[in-house]
Amino acid sequence: MVKSMTGFGKTTVESGNKKIVIEIKSLNSKQLDLNLRMPNLYKEKEMEIRSMVKEQLDRGKVDMNIYFDNSESDKDVSINANVVMQYFNQMLDISTRLGMEPDKNELLQTVMRFPDTLQVKMEELDEAEWLNLKTGIVKALEEINKFRIQEGKALIKDIGHRIELIQQLAAQVPQFEGRRIEVIRQKLQEKINEWTDVKNIDQNRLEQEIIYYLEKLDITEEKVRLTNHCQYFLETVEKEEAPGRKIGFIAQEIGREINTMGSKANDHDIQKLVVRMKDELEKIKEQSLNVL
Repeated sequence: MVKSMTGFGKTTVESGNKKIVIEIKSLNSKQLDLNLRMPNLYKEKEMEIRSMVKEQLDRGKVDMNIYFDNSESDKDVSINANVVMQYFNQMLDISTRLGMEPDKNELLQTVMRFPDTLQVKMEELDEAEWLNLKTGIVKALEEINKFRIQEGKALIKDIGHRIELIQQLAAQVPQFEGRRIEVIRQKLQEKINEWTDVKNIDQNRLEQEIIYYLEKLDITEEKVRLTNHCQYFLETVEKEEAPGRKIGFIAQEIGREINTMGSKANDHDIQKLVVRMKDELEKIKEQSLNVL
């Protein structure tokens, strides 16, 4: 199943008195670029979480955010009363010695900014909470993959339609080729008549040179290769699970044949078809960047 690299998944799980929210967003990228934000409580599981994301999402610029919905903290904070009292009494004593009458409220606020006035006890992650978190991550990854599959269907439908348009435009080229060759031949003959003494020209050799020149402008091979590349593109999209990189390469080959056809065309109508094919191909390339 072809997926887009654009997606979103969110889930909430409960663990004790906590509500843990897991949000995952992704955009296109050549590799997996994971930006993971989570409480310090879960830091010890970071590598395992990253491995879970890599296994499911493969590629993309991914923002993953894990947080507590009910403002629960993984920190148990208390005031270190003994330290605060020592700071306060010493500051009060210094103020008295200096003949100052301190505002005790302001003094306390100042003391509370001193080191070690707060005791912070980190909560430890237990196995039950980790299993709950892991379940939530799995669900969030399932949600984002559903989103990616849905987006992927829309992408492939659009890309396939544009490939078909290129095939239709390429199929219109032959109707202009017979006239094109004759026009080129006439122009060559007119130029030769202007620049040389017609009486001294070897007509057989001249015909050979014209044929050689016309062969250089022949676009039969380009048309055949373009047809094959377009067919291969559609087959790759249909058969491969993650064709993003591959169809990008095939699109480059399609572009090469279209460009060569345009450079050889020497015909206004064919050039117009080439421009329209290039326009569709650019849209295909843009869309392909988002295909996993």
